Parts: sequence; C-alpha cells; structure tokens
Amino acid sequence: MTRRTDWPSSEDDFRSAVGDAENRSGRAGRAARRHGAAHEAGAAREDGAAGRDGGGSLSSRAESGPPRTPEEQARAICLRLLTGSPRTRKQLADALRERGIPEEAAEEVLSRFEEVGLIDDAAFAGAWVESRHHGRGLARRALARELRTKGVDSAVIDEAVGRLDPDQEESTARELVDRKLRATRGLDREKRLRRLAGMLARKGYPEGLALRVVRQALEEEGEDPELLEQHLPEG
Repeated sequence: MTRRTDWPSSEDDFRSAVGDAENRSGRAGRAARRHGAAHEAGAAREDGAAGRDGGGSLSSRAESGPPRTPEEQARAICLRLLTGSPRTRKQLADALRERGIPEEAAEEVLSRFEEVGLIDDAAFAGAWVESRHHGRGLARRALARELRTKGVDSAVIDEAVGRLDPDQEESTARELVDRKLRATRGLDREKRLRRLAGMLARKGYPEGLALRVVRQALEEEGEDPELLEQHLPEG
C-alpha cells in the first residue's frame, strides 16, 4: 500500500485529504479499466467524478439506487462515511458489520480501499496527533487513548505519538496554563495549583510535568516558591 506522507495537519483539512485520495483512486481506476482489471477502483472513480461534475455528491450517488451485491453495498457505505471525514479501517469495518455486510465482502472492499489510499491508519494517526495536540493541547497519553478507541494498532499509535517532541509537549502545557491563569486569580494558592494541574492531567500530561509547569507559571506571577512547595502532592 502506498503510504501518504502529506496527510493534513488539522482536522479542518481532513475532508480535502479524502478528496485527494479519491482523485488518485479515480486515476488508478481509469488505467485499470483500460487493461480490463480493478473493477472496484473504477467504481470509486465514477462515484467521485459524479460529485465533481455536478451529478450529485459522492454520498447521494452512492444512494441513488439499491446496490445489487454485498460488495457494492460495502463500497457505497465506505464512500459515504469517508466523504464526511477520514476513518480507520476498524471504524469502517464496525460500520459495515452493523449494517449486516458479510465479513468476506467487507474485507474485500476494505482491502481495496487500503490499496488505493482511501484507508491509511498510519496517516490517520499522524494527522490526529498533529491536529489534536495543536488544536486541543492534548498530550501523548490522551492522544494514544483516543487512537485506541478508534481501533488503531498499538505499534502505529506508538509511532504516531512518538513524533511529538517532549519539548513541544511541555511548551504546549505552558501555553495552556498561561491561558487559564487569569481565570484562577483570586483563588487561594492551593486551589489554583490543583485546578491548573488538574486541567493538564485531563489532557493527558503526566503529574510531574503538570506540577512543574504550573509551579513555574505561578512563581513568575510572584507566588512564593516555598509556599507553593507546601501544597505539592507528596511523592
């Protein structure tokens, strides 16, 4: 399978990324039909071309008539779901199972979609890490947890979150704290410390990093380091 290396870095760009993949699938389908092969890739191209040429959206084209075979049903379901946003293979497999698609037909279509680049869990995971870290400030632990819920393989998750530099993670944690400092002014010292550290913990930051970043921010505001030390958790 061809691995995407230019996957978008934000969730807002996911839809256009799917469109790019469909275009590549379409080109592969035209070439395949000239040689009498790759029927599924050709069908994916025709669905994409209909949407681009004003013949209706990819999803409406897929629903224009009842597909005759389980494979056609599976292809239509996957194309409709991918039009909304990229999905992992497991997400699509679960959707096909819920809709009663036989396992053999589902596996055939999912494998074909992987071949033409419409499904790429590694690219999905990389884009997810970039988007959710920069957009929501999530740390590696929270990002890994989200990707697991989407059925991404553990090795793929480790590779994706491993690209997040520890220095960048700490810098993002500090930015999050700086944005919340004003809202905590007027609270007592211990409550401020715990509220800010708790915010970072919910986003997946380790306790040690969270407390260090919060303490530094409060010290820069003028808090007494020795008094802050009294309110830090033991151990």
